[in-house]
Amino acid sequence: MDYLKLIRYKNLIIIAITQYLMRWAVIYPMLKINKFELQFSEIDFALFVLCTVLIAAAGYIINDYFDSKTDLINRPNKVIVGSKIDRRLAIILHSVFNFIAIVIGFYISYKIGIWKIGFIFLLITGLLWYYSTSYKYHLIGNIIVSFLTALVPFLVAIYEVPMLNKAYGEIMKQQNVNFTYLIYWMLGFSYFAFFTSMVREIIKDAEDAEGDMMVGRNTLPIMLGIKYTKVVLYLLIGVVIASLLIVWKLTLTDYITLAYFVTAIIAPLLFLTFKLIKATNKEDFKFASFLVKIIMITGVLYSLVVYYIITQTINIT
Repeated sequence: MDYLKLIRYKNLIIIAITQYLMRWAVIYPMLKINKFELQFSEIDFALFVLCTVLIAAAGYIINDYFDSKTDLINRPNKVIVGSKIDRRLAIILHSVFNFIAIVIGFYISYKIGIWKIGFIFLLITGLLWYYSTSYKYHLIGNIIVSFLTALVPFLVAIYEVPMLNKAYGEIMKQQNVNFTYLIYWMLGFSYFAFFTSMVREIIKDAEDAEGDMMVGRNTLPIMLGIKYTKVVLYLLIGVVIASLLIVWKLTLTDYITLAYFVTAIIAPLLFLTFKLIKATNKEDFKFASFLVKIIMITGVLYSLVVYYIITQTINIT
C-alpha cells in the first residue's frame, strides 16, 4: 500500500480516465458525425496512456524524494520516502518508470509516423525533475505543474490527429476542412485544467506556508502573504468563470452545457471563493484544495455531456 500511496495511484487513475474520456467521449463521437473512425489503435492508445501514467508516477516519486524534509514539518504522518520506502529504491523506481515510459513514447510516436514527437516525453521528465529539485517552491513551479496537467488531455489530440490526417487527408482537402476542431476541443479542456491546477497549487502552497517558511522556501504565499495570495486566487477563479461563460456564449450556446457549467463548475467555484475568504488555517486550505480537485474532475466529466449532446443528433453504433 505504501508504494501505491507513493505514486498517488488515485491521481494516476484520474489521468487514465481523462485520456480515455477525451478519446471516446469527445473525439470519437465528433468523428462519427462525418462517418470517420479513430485511427490510433486500441493497443497503441493503451500504451500511450500507460506512458503518461508512468511518467506521472515517476514525477510523484521524485517529488516526494526531494520534498521529504519539508513534508516532515507540513505532513509528518504522510512521509513515505526515507520512512517507509528506502530512498535508493525510490530513485530506482523513478528511473525505471521514466525509462519504460520514454521507450513507449518513442515507439508510439514511430507508429504514427512522427517519431520526433517522442521527445515530448523526454521534455516532461526533465521538467518534472527540475520542478522537484529547483522550481517547486517558486511561482514557476506552479506554472510547470499546471502546464503538465494541461498536457494530459491535449496529448490525446497530438497522437490522434496525425493518423486522421493520414487516413482522411484527401477527403478533408476536397471538403476544404480539417481536423483542427479536435485540437481546439482538447485545448479547451487543457485551458480549464491549466487554470484550475494553478488555483490548486497556490492553495496547497498556502496550506504548507508554515513549513515552507521554516526551511526557507519562496512560494507565492510567503512572498505576498496570505491576504494578497487570496486576491490572486480570486482573479484566477474569475478568469475560469468568465472563460466558461464566454465560450458558451460564442461557440456552444446549448442550454444543457450552460446548466452543467453553472451547477457543476461555476457554483462550486463560487463556493470555493467563499471558503477562501473565510480560510484562516491549514485545515481550511486543505478543504479548499480538495474542493478544487473535485471541480477539476467535474470539468473532465463535461466530456460525457459532449457525448450525450452529440448522440442526440447522430446514431452512434
